[in-house]
Amino acid sequence: MVKIEQFLVGKMDNFTYAIIDEKNRKSIIVDPSWDLEIIIDFLEKNGIENTFIINTHSHFDHVVGNDQVVKRTGAKIIQHKSSPLKKDIGVSDGESIKFGESEIKIIHTPGHSGDSICLIIDDKILLTGDTLFVGSCGRLDLQGSDPNKMYNSVYNKLISLDGNLIVYPGHHYGSTKTSTLGKEKSTNFVFKFHSRQEFLNFMDR
Repeated sequence: MVKIEQFLVGKMDNFTYAIIDEKNRKSIIVDPSWDLEIIIDFLEKNGIENTFIINTHSHFDHVVGNDQVVKRTGAKIIQHKSSPLKKDIGVSDGESIKFGESEIKIIHTPGHSGDSICLIIDDKILLTGDTLFVGSCGRLDLQGSDPNKMYNSVYNKLISLDGNLIVYPGHHYGSTKTSTLGKEKSTNFVFKFHSRQEFLNFMDR
């Protein structure tokens, strides 16, 4: 079982995460952006070696720290195979990454961007990037965004997942820093539409 450290960074209320294997003293940094010294100092003070970076998608505010983390730690970069950015490992929907005794499952959730992924860790934790926030979802009016694909990601993938999963989003845009998927299913407007067309009509407003 791993431990998750959540860091609120930068002026866009980004979350960067450290997935920490406490037994082996190794970590994966997810979506490195700003204030990287805080994160790297935390890891160094706790004797933790960072071995990988995972980017939930390729928007600049989730990858701007990649090069600095690579330079400092030698980490390998993991992204969805469709990401146009520099990466060492490309992953696909349904693949799993072994990290110590833990398993990180990749769910491809395009919509906010074409290469968006969510991460399920040990069937307990759900890192959602900018696919799902507490109380909302990622913007769908950006270049590369696709409301149709977001509908599929929400209603054909996320809605069927275990409600006990703890949600860790890509930004602090909600009332709390974390949630559960069950709570989001019952309170988040994103899960309340009765048809694809209703969803698209709302998102196109």
